[in-house]
Amino acid sequence: MAVTETKAATGPPGQPDIAYTPNWETYQARVKQRHETESLPQTLPDGFPQKLDSDLAWDGATVSEDYEWSYELGQSELTEIQHALEHFKALGKPLGEISQETFPLPTLHAALRSISREIHSGHGFKVVRGVPVSKYTREENIIIYAGLAVHVAPTRGRQDSRFNGQPADVVLAHIKDLTRKVDAKSIGAPAYTAEKQVFHTDVGDVIALFALASAEEGGESYLSSSWTVYNELAATRPDLIRTLSEPWDVDEFGKTGLPGYKSRPLLYYQPAIDNYPELLITQYARRSFVGYWGLPRSANIPPITEAQAEALDALHFAAEKHAVALEFHPGDIQFVNNLSIFHSRGSFRDSAENERHLVRLWLRDEELAWETPAPLQATWDRVYKDVRKENEIFPLEPIIRSASKG
Repeated sequence: MAVTETKAATGPPGQPDIAYTPNWETYQARVKQRHETESLPQTLPDGFPQKLDSDLAWDGATVSEDYEWSYELGQSELTEIQHALEHFKALGKPLGEISQETFPLPTLHAALRSISREIHSGHGFKVVRGVPVSKYTREENIIIYAGLAVHVAPTRGRQDSRFNGQPADVVLAHIKDLTRKVDAKSIGAPAYTAEKQVFHTDVGDVIALFALASAEEGGESYLSSSWTVYNELAATRPDLIRTLSEPWDVDEFGKTGLPGYKSRPLLYYQPAIDNYPELLITQYARRSFVGYWGLPRSANIPPITEAQAEALDALHFAAEKHAVALEFHPGDIQFVNNLSIFHSRGSFRDSAENERHLVRLWLRDEELAWETPAPLQATWDRVYKDVRKENEIFPLEPIIRSASKG
């Protein structure tokens, strides 16, 4: 039986009544109270658009009608992948050497580059289906995964800076319920539980998730366009757009030194300049403001405001309203534009025979990458700067990242 959540401290004095899992009734009560007691701004921040018109602004109820979000690998492509795997293994190189040259895909390469363009300027997501995971060892599956991913977005990001107590560039993370193996107080992120994961973004440009195994029940994957969420809030609650575009105190959970948090907006707008299109970027994880299990919000960080608490719930419930549910089967690789899409996961139940297990890469395609907003640059540098192939680590077994340990 999986460990259930233990009630964590609520955070610093003055923290609003808000938990990691959004509560609709609490949210509605806060909306009512703020409307009755505050004078809420009725205009958007200067320069922000009334509406974003783009393929990146889609609705989950209709996106499948005009967009084919899956790419099924054919037999000839699977044969080409097999040959690329054999080629890489014959080189005898460490996994950090996986590149477009060492994992050659002469025919499939064009399709994977097209997927990158779709991720950056189309609908923002694509699922590559059909890797026969049961045919391969764990290491071979990871080689294939990284080999396909490097043709979509060639730069791998650092997800942890230590491995087995030593400095390293850990570029692969496992997403798996570990509550049967470790104390709940050691877990500070839902990636290592079977609980529902609320809508959020990761860090970096492109997220790739590879399904090695499915749960016995549940664990659905949900995506939602942050551009559509913006359009709804801009039309109905411009004051929350203002709140999101102002600085927030983001708990770093020990990733940086004192004071332990950074002040930055969650929402960034870049207007079109010359041939460069307009961009809207939302970057946040709810647990940075409310804590999670073994990592409650730090007591020395200022509490969030009632407006910020409402904005967090508004983001989640609007994302939930417009989300698309993707069936995620073993052998599927989901590529997502982390700058334009929120993602979440349903709760799930494992069994002895079926344990949900994903692996994750944070990627960047320098050719097509969006400009990183200045307040996010230090965080992006922590992920992408000075990652060296000789230091890259691909753990074959699940471990909890340093930043997610309670």
